Amino acid sequence: ELEGGSLLDCECIGGGRIKHDPDAKKIHVYGYSIGYGRANHAVTTEKLKEQYPDYEVTWDNEGY
Repeated sequence: ELEGGSLLDCECIGGGRIKHDPDAKKIHVYGYSIGYGRANHAVTTEKLKEQYPDYEVTWDNEGY
């Protein structure tokens, strides 16, 4: 849908999960996708830190 007729070229390079706790201002990125494999959670974490500078943002490769 994003690519249709536009200049965007999209490709899923991995997956995972995001746990968001707004009360504690914490975001945790973890896990993987069976269909797409594991995303680079370090990259995801850096992007989230830019958007949520007042949050504690962490990641690990554990879990599904």
